[in-house]
Amino acid sequence: MTGKFPLQPLLDLANTRMDDAARRLGELIASERSGQQKLEMLENYRAEYRERFVTAARAGIGPDELRNYTAFINRIDDAISAQHLVVEQSRNHTSQGQQFWMAQRNKVQAFDTLSQRHQKLQARNELRQEQRASDEHAARQHLKRDSD
Repeated sequence: MTGKFPLQPLLDLANTRMDDAARRLGELIASERSGQQKLEMLENYRAEYRERFVTAARAGIGPDELRNYTAFINRIDDAISAQHLVVEQSRNHTSQGQQFWMAQRNKVQAFDTLSQRHQKLQARNELRQEQRASDEHAARQHLKRDSD
């Protein structure tokens, strides 16, 4: 005789939204890691290319070669700056995703608490009804014995 939890559709919807938020958060974290790895790759490439430039400069290079090295290093620096912005935006999105997931989780927990209270109340009511039925049956048996 358990009554259905009246807010079950909302609990189901909250669970679905929490699952979607968790999936999205996973995507955001992966994107952040990918951006960070790309940044590290660019920084390593710049360090290697700078080392080549220093080695070439020690051996002696012409003005055209110097201009080419400088221009390429500047382009790598521009790419690194742009990637820093991408990584920072990605971190912000990940942080927002975490906050959204936590908000969804809190909603699920609130509905779940209400559901548990409802189940306990239903169980208590069922016990009372069973006890009443048992008491009535015992009383009828007692009356039947007394009338015999």
